[in-house]
Amino acid sequence: MSPKKIVRTFYEADLIHNEQILQDYLHPDVTLNWNSSYGFSKKNFDDIIRMFKGMQDAFEFSKNKITHLLAEKNTVTVRHTFYAKAIERSKEQAIAHFMCIWEFKDDQLHTGYMISQQADSSLENMETFL
Repeated sequence: MSPKKIVRTFYEADLIHNEQILQDYLHPDVTLNWNSSYGFSKKNFDDIIRMFKGMQDAFEFSKNKITHLLAEKNTVTVRHTFYAKAIERSKEQAIAHFMCIWEFKDDQLHTGYMISQQADSSLENMETFL
């Protein structure tokens, strides 16, 4: 499978409720360098697994809507919005917008450079994510 197809398959999967997807697609030595509105964090494999397990308690349903997917050799850039249905809410909502550059090793996601911010659900903003 090409790196671009791997990223698409990974982001279209139910990452919160299927830990096997994380095991299959993340390299054991994965590093995610994440700049968010809360600051910088660096996550390894165990940190990422723990993060998604924590999300299981908060969200009944989640999905990523990919708007851009660009590939050059062994590097893939993905821009997407994360949508989820929280247990206390009646419908899904946009939670955050992301852009991540992934480098591959052994056909798995190895080094990620991600930026994110909380979703702005204004019409003008959301139209850029169509």
